[in-house]
Amino acid sequence: MTRVGAWTVAMLLGISVGAQAQWINYVPAGTPIKDGKPNLTAPAPRTVDRKPDLSGVWQAEPAPIPELIRALPGGENGLGEDIPNKYFIDIFFGMEPGKEPLQPAAAAAAAKLSLTTASNLDTSINCLPAGVPLMMMVPAPFKIVQTRGLTLMLSEADTSFRQIFTDGRPFPADPQPSWMGSSIGRWEGDTFVVETIGFNDRGQLDAKGHVHSDALRITERYRRRDYGHLDAEITFVDPKVFTQPVTIKFGFVLRPTTDLIEYFCAENEKDREHLYSPKATQVTQAR
Repeated sequence: MTRVGAWTVAMLLGISVGAQAQWINYVPAGTPIKDGKPNLTAPAPRTVDRKPDLSGVWQAEPAPIPELIRALPGGENGLGEDIPNKYFIDIFFGMEPGKEPLQPAAAAAAAKLSLTTASNLDTSINCLPAGVPLMMMVPAPFKIVQTRGLTLMLSEADTSFRQIFTDGRPFPADPQPSWMGSSIGRWEGDTFVVETIGFNDRGQLDAKGHVHSDALRITERYRRRDYGHLDAEITFVDPKVFTQPVTIKFGFVLRPTTDLIEYFCAENEKDREHLYSPKATQVTQAR
């Protein structure tokens, strides 16, 4: 099962899933230190061309527990070991139910979604990618590798990757629909702006199961506030699903003394048959 699938099931069934990582407590050269620990409030590093360097191992900032208790069935018991970001659970977190800016068909489908049903787990349980932006919001680390002409995002959750080209190329004339889409980036001052098109219509936007169409276009804006904090603003435009653009704002925290570990969904997989069994479905729905 993927890390995304494991985390979603953890929220559904109240199972704790331990974070995995390599090189625990290894401090890379150049890390600012204060009082013997990495100083996350030190100034943000810069590249040789004086752009903010976004490179590092990051994880979405957890939401306050009181907010999550309102969103999760069973409240705090369903949070797992690492506390998730609220938009990982639901990109419409904080909106009044039924008032989400959704087209009629999408609203009807969304009304049937629930974290207490197993139907929205098909993507992760079947070893499919988390997609964008779920791959960055799952409560597990991901890595940014920034170079002059290309920025990579590497996801531990399902060992997938994004390529964000900054070498001046345009979008493909006829992009092949894909889970991660086709991304190009540019700098606006100290803000890294990423535009992505060319998605397929199979991805989820959150753990609750909100979906998008192949018309989805995403604009991401990243600003490294200091050494240990990365601010993000993500805007979704999808005229087949949304009645207006949807924007979420949240942050990432640097994990400076660890690194990624490979994670393959189907390796030693023993849980899927139980999750699809009628008994497991009844238990899940009862919760």
